[in-house]
Amino acid sequence: MKVVALVSGGKDSCYAMMKSIQFGHEIVALANLMPADDSVDELDSFMYQTVGHQIIVSYAECMGLPLFRRRIQGSTRHQTLNYKTTPGDEVEDMFILLNEVKRQIPSITAVSSGAIASDYQRLRVESVCSRLGLVSLAYLWKQDQSLLLQEMITNGILAITVKVAAIGLDPAKHLGKEIAFLTAHLHKLKELYGINVCGEGGEYETLTLDCPLFVNARIVLDEFQTVLHSPGSIASVGVIHPLAFHLENKDTVISLSDNDKASDSSLEKKGSVFVVQGDFPQRSQATWQSNSETTNSVEVRDDRIYISKTKKDNIFSICCWLQDSCKTSAGSHEDLAVVLKHIESQLAGYGFGWEHVLYIHLYIADMNEFATVNETYVRFITQEKCPFGVPSRSTIELPLLQVSLGRAYIEVLVANDNSKNVLHVQSISSWAPSCIGPYSQATLHKEILHMAGQLGLDPPTMMLCNGGPSAELEQALGNSEAVANVFNCSVSTSAIVFTMYCSAHTPPPERLKIQEKQDSFLKQMRLLQLDKGSKCKILDPIFLYVLVPDLPKRAFVEVKPILFVPEDAETAVTSVQNPSCFTVANRWGFQHAQWHDSCIQKCVVSGKICAIILSITENVVVKICSESLGVNDEDVDHQTSVSKGHMERVLRFCVYLLDKVIMENGFSWEDTMTLRTYFPTASGIPLETLSLAFKNAMNELAEMDQRVQVGKEPIYNIVPVLAAGSSAASMNNIITCELFARKF
Repeated sequence: MKVVALVSGGKDSCYAMMKSIQFGHEIVALANLMPADDSVDELDSFMYQTVGHQIIVSYAECMGLPLFRRRIQGSTRHQTLNYKTTPGDEVEDMFILLNEVKRQIPSITAVSSGAIASDYQRLRVESVCSRLGLVSLAYLWKQDQSLLLQEMITNGILAITVKVAAIGLDPAKHLGKEIAFLTAHLHKLKELYGINVCGEGGEYETLTLDCPLFVNARIVLDEFQTVLHSPGSIASVGVIHPLAFHLENKDTVISLSDNDKASDSSLEKKGSVFVVQGDFPQRSQATWQSNSETTNSVEVRDDRIYISKTKKDNIFSICCWLQDSCKTSAGSHEDLAVVLKHIESQLAGYGFGWEHVLYIHLYIADMNEFATVNETYVRFITQEKCPFGVPSRSTIELPLLQVSLGRAYIEVLVANDNSKNVLHVQSISSWAPSCIGPYSQATLHKEILHMAGQLGLDPPTMMLCNGGPSAELEQALGNSEAVANVFNCSVSTSAIVFTMYCSAHTPPPERLKIQEKQDSFLKQMRLLQLDKGSKCKILDPIFLYVLVPDLPKRAFVEVKPILFVPEDAETAVTSVQNPSCFTVANRWGFQHAQWHDSCIQKCVVSGKICAIILSITENVVVKICSESLGVNDEDVDHQTSVSKGHMERVLRFCVYLLDKVIMENGFSWEDTMTLRTYFPTASGIPLETLSLAFKNAMNELAEMDQRVQVGKEPIYNIVPVLAAGSSAASMNNIITCELFARKF
């Protein structure tokens, strides 16, 4: 991509440019924001470094690139973390500046910035980029600051301190010194006082005088004045005011080929400086109105809309799909619009909106339609509608049409409060894959971390890693770990459930390697956590492997973890020691047998969470049906069990066993947040048969037990798949039930 780099003069913005080039991008312009008054060194700004701004003008000549500059007219008006377009705010100066750069150089598609740890700054750059249709590049984001500082020095960044403002940094001793000279002292201050060695906490600011990007000249600061802002305090604040400087030419000067000159008319401006003026733009409501009109125009046909909903009041799931839409639908995007509109209406009926949604499962019939599906999705779910953060999301292709479930199928998890903590990083970085769009990497709500589906994407390039399915899985788990670390946890110790979606493109022999890679990765990560002295108690997660037709970007694997992140990690109880003494009565003639336990995986956090995966294989079907009166073992096989109506018996067993597990662990059906039933379409089980059998079983349970209540809508979601199982090598379940319950 062609990139405009935001430059402050500091080491971070310069090194961010170097990293952008390393990952294949081209810096074609520079952009800088400076004080309205040249005599002012530093503004009271939460966003911009301005100390040394008098020298930035020389960057155009040093790099041979056009430099666009704007004097800052705004101030800090919108101070909350998530930025909202605010006329008169200093962020709007950046918008005006980058808008003009884009106008003059239309080929620019990305913006580079030096953000390392400040969510405040990153979110504002991302907001401006989103409004301008540009990609944010933040290759220093979340990098280890000690390693990063050494990288900068090793890779030729020559920068001096132009501001110090931290205990242990003395303006008289440390201003104007090269960062290479101060490295040891900065690390000592980190040990003593916990400062940020890269100055991310405002401890110091730098000015780059030379680096490999300065191909034409280096900067020599001849004379400067030290200005003290708070002399005599514990942490004296001092800045440098440049008085004289000059450029020292280098021998190597870049030359442009004829092809380069012909390809971009803006190249004649290289080395020039452009002053960008203009007033603050008026906020436009056109996009919002257009979105509203579009969503309101969606026609909802109730006769083919189906819905399910769990009974929990404070947090529940709603699922919506269409029946037999393939004959009338123009594609997945049309079905999705109908489903999203109906979900929106359902939410409104409870007094909720999209801002209350924590997580969205997006199931589509054809991954080739993903682009148009996403266009429809973003018409409904926007950052404007979700001021507390857009929901996290996973997207997979399912064999929906084979069972007449339409082309789009949506499941949303909803909470009745806005206490969620959303991680939504849109910048491309080396940290984890970006979410360039209205979905988030993860959403933390009431100690449960709902993580977006993770592919095996290389974060800085956003390309699938090489090496096949097992390599993709390792990368996806590494990406999941990076996200988990932001919430001070690890997938190796805090995971409750891992859902592993495997593409049908994955060769069967590779599926075993996937599980081996997963086991070894989690084992290594647990050892690493122990080496770090982690006090978190290790959960024993449960695993579900689901074979699907396709995944985004034609990936082999997608990982979807759910984590438990206790508010008090030291005192949290993370396993069941004494299950409830409550005894579940025998239902439908089922009596506990030892083989029942082999059907169940569970992860229980006592008094808080109960996660269950129930696997019904062909052998289990035979055992269930052979226990029925009048049925001989030799008469029961997989094919005949369905045709003879034994699916009702199987679903009764599923309900019986789920009921037994949740009751014995102190939970109830009313605690259920989600209940999914996966079935392979190749089994030949009609969807109607499965749905009716499950409905009948739940109704019968309610008749036998007054504690169980059945509402108008079913609480279960039926999910058609190619295959599912508790092992990647043997996804041979006839039925798989996934239940997640929790107490508040």
